[in-house]
Amino acid sequence: MKLKKNTFLQGAFVASMGIVLSKILGIIYVIPFYSIIGEQGGALYGYAYNIYSIFLSLSTAGFPLAVSKIISEYDALGYYKEKEQAFKIAKRLLSFIGIICFIILFVFAPQIAKLIIGDIQGGNSISDIVFVIRIISFSILVVPILSVYRGYLQGHKYITPTSVSQVLEQIVRVLIIIIGSYLTLRVFKLSLATSVGVALFGATAGAICSYLYLVNKVLKHRKELKADYNKNAEIKITTKEIAIKILCYAFPFVFGDVLKSLYNSVDTFLLIRTLVNGLAFNINDAESIMSAISTWGNKLNMIVIAVGTGFTVSIIPHLTRNLINKDFQAIKERINKSFKITLFITLPMVVGLSFLAKPVWNVFYGYSTYGSKVFSLSIFVALVTVLLSLCTTILLTLKEYKVLFINLITGLVVNALLDVPLIYLFNFLNWPPYYGAITATILGNLVSVTIVITYLYKKYDIDFFKSYKTFLKQLLAILTMIIVLSILKYLVPFPTNRIASAFVVVLYSILGAVIYLTIAYKTKIINEIFGKNILEKIVNKLKK
Repeated sequence: MKLKKNTFLQGAFVASMGIVLSKILGIIYVIPFYSIIGEQGGALYGYAYNIYSIFLSLSTAGFPLAVSKIISEYDALGYYKEKEQAFKIAKRLLSFIGIICFIILFVFAPQIAKLIIGDIQGGNSISDIVFVIRIISFSILVVPILSVYRGYLQGHKYITPTSVSQVLEQIVRVLIIIIGSYLTLRVFKLSLATSVGVALFGATAGAICSYLYLVNKVLKHRKELKADYNKNAEIKITTKEIAIKILCYAFPFVFGDVLKSLYNSVDTFLLIRTLVNGLAFNINDAESIMSAISTWGNKLNMIVIAVGTGFTVSIIPHLTRNLINKDFQAIKERINKSFKITLFITLPMVVGLSFLAKPVWNVFYGYSTYGSKVFSLSIFVALVTVLLSLCTTILLTLKEYKVLFINLITGLVVNALLDVPLIYLFNFLNWPPYYGAITATILGNLVSVTIVITYLYKKYDIDFFKSYKTFLKQLLAILTMIIVLSILKYLVPFPTNRIASAFVVVLYSILGAVIYLTIAYKTKIINEIFGKNILEKIVNKLKK
């Protein structure tokens, strides 16, 4: 069967569908997985995955885009030999980076484990953490090469195979996580660490299956990939030039992704030891809190992040076109509108999920001493993450790399410096001390966002403060929604039963959405953000 190239709109739709399906699978599997490995297993899983994500960013982030860009450029010019040369160089380069990252992670796993829990006894041991880190490290040998193949096909405008590969990777991963962890722990009665290790191996197995699928596609369709080959147009490009080009294209994305991963890892290194050694928390309670923040709560945060970043991606081609045409007025309007839309969609979701933290947690995980309490605040991390992602996308599109590096590094430093002091401060004020760690993450992200907003105001004259009236109306709508839902809570209280909790979540969500959207319509927030005829356009499309 012949490969079909995708148009821009088709490609955007197919890519979005692949991402959405992968995210849905990534959210659904946590329900059975939590019931299998519990909070202690979740903490162990989070230790390994948070560290792994840093090295994964180093070895993959930005490289599919870089390869796609170079392949697309050479393909358009008919440079077949140079295109294939770039493909081979990218594979060698990423293989080398992947091997180096694997060796560092595998060899230094004991030192990393020591940094995470120190000499604390009674919970997950250092040997357990070393074991799971080494298991997940094998994935880094495969994923970088996989990213090159995805970039290669995307550069030829073949988006469908790469999207299928993403879904295939996630399906295999989820099946191994659920079936493997269940058989290991419940049937064969092996240790919790072994069960978590098998679950983490799902990342490697999923990547291998996805890789084999894409290799097969490339080998089967060599003739189509060679189409439009212009022998007369060939030019001599050195290996060094191509390698430098790949690294230059990828570096800003790698740097940004690594810093984002470090944001998530600050608590991994600081929270457990501060709670146990500094505040005399029980290790099991500390790990329950850690798993709620880094693993289980983070999975629920992905609901908001997936929706928010979906809107963020759409700004890239428009901003790029405006920048090329030097249409700075359009840039100002588009960036301002992007922030408005992002807040309009994500803010009520975050506030609503925070209000419904207890029944939402019950639906996914059942009762937990700390789970819903942690989630009620940690969901706001999703909001600032989406805003920071929007800021990062804008800066990358505008090629403001220096500001990007400054804002991300500053935010990370603020997060790291405030983490422990805020834990102690919250404890002193008789508030849950773990709220201090979550607050530090929120503040770190907000500092980064503030730096970007200030810079955009100064350089591009984007006055976000002119939108404050719209934002105040939005806050009024959200406040009204919460007041009505709080009254309803007296009539329909939050249950502990899972099925009843699911009913409550659906009921409250529908009612909250109706209240929010009705007030937004009556106060003309929707018109101010989306335009006057937006509702008519939606109705007409639905009719068609």
